[in-house]
Amino acid sequence: MNAVRFHEFGEAADVLRMDQADVPDPAADRIRVRVHACGLNPADWALCRGLFPGKLPRGIGLEVSGTVDAVGADVTDVAVGDLVFGSADYAGGHSAGAADFAIMTNWARIPEGLDPVQAAALPLVLETSYRSLDGLGVTADHTLLVHGAGTMVGFAAVQIALIRGARVFAAAGDTYAERLRALGATVTSYGEGMVERVEQAVGGPVDLVLDTAPASDALPGLVRIAGGDPRRVLTVSDPAAASRLGVRTSFDEDQPRTLRYDLLGEYARRAADGRFTIPIARTFPLADWRTALEISAGGHARGKLILLP
Repeated sequence: MNAVRFHEFGEAADVLRMDQADVPDPAADRIRVRVHACGLNPADWALCRGLFPGKLPRGIGLEVSGTVDAVGADVTDVAVGDLVFGSADYAGGHSAGAADFAIMTNWARIPEGLDPVQAAALPLVLETSYRSLDGLGVTADHTLLVHGAGTMVGFAAVQIALIRGARVFAAAGDTYAERLRALGATVTSYGEGMVERVEQAVGGPVDLVLDTAPASDALPGLVRIAGGDPRRVLTVSDPAAASRLGVRTSFDEDQPRTLRYDLLGEYARRAADGRFTIPIARTFPLADWRTALEISAGGHARGKLILLP
């Protein structure tokens, strides 16, 4: 089968290549799917650089949708022929989701009304944003600033926080500002004066801040927006600055450790009903993976990038 893989660690553009690989067999608690769509994320390029190192070669593509092709001996909730989506096993074999076939570790059925391409955009951003909001303890009693609300994790976090009943402020660029307002968030732009704009809109500091924007010098200002308390700020993108400032990260010992893939079914139904969405920027044939990489690495994806094996 075709599979995008790396045989050594390094920058993704240097180490990734299209390989011919054996079709993997599922373990007892896994399933195999013929991949319909594979979502790409910055985490894929981090894997190439050595995040969660393991046996090589390895593949990229952490989230997929596809048709069940084989089931492990202990799997009873799906059968061959079912249409599912979820997380691909990037650590247990020699390939991941960017391939003709993939082994899945967590899955849910794709409900009627949800396109498999849209389903493939959900798993990682949903899991990351939901768990991050849990780590902050966001409830209906809080005001929350999502810094980087135009990223896909940020876009998801805004929606989840609004579902929880929180009052949500979103710092974002022009691409998704109007869509964020339509969801119910109060939107402000990045850059000079952001702290003052948010404080004026809120009438003081916000209760909590989730930072999902690419690493920058924004964290000191976000701490100020949170009343000067760095423990009321969590970043998923700038751990180096967080350690200097005392800001929380997803890797802190007090953060939730259980991955929230149990939510896939619920949010797939929301997505099918038009009550939750992740914007898709472009789709690419699997053979055009390098074009998708270049767009992602350039920081101008403007939404989710999807490979179609």
